[in-house]
Amino acid sequence: MLNTQNIKAQLEERLKFLGTRVDEIEDDLREPSDPDFAEHATEAEGDEVLEGLESSALREIAQIQAALDRIAEGTYGECATFGETVDEKRLAAVPHASQCISCASKK
Repeated sequence: MLNTQNIKAQLEERLKFLGTRVDEIEDDLREPSDPDFAEHATEAEGDEVLEGLESSALREIAQIQAALDRIAEGTYGECATFGETVDEKRLAAVPHASQCISCASKK
């Protein structure tokens, strides 16, 4: 049986961490560029990496929020595709998983 209170706490903690990380990335991206051309090119490459990290964090935030919604609705642990039970080992590894491993591997 899933302990959704512990899972909820874990998801909320991760959500808090990711929110802080996104804020830090946005602050870094808002910093003015160095006028030196060579430095500017290096900064542009770094900004691309930061934007990728931000995008990944925002996707995970959306997935976590959806998982928290499923907990509130009482549907957490059900595969979003076919409604089957998602294995507890999968949820332990990926607490925000919305699909069973079989459905998720078909993507």
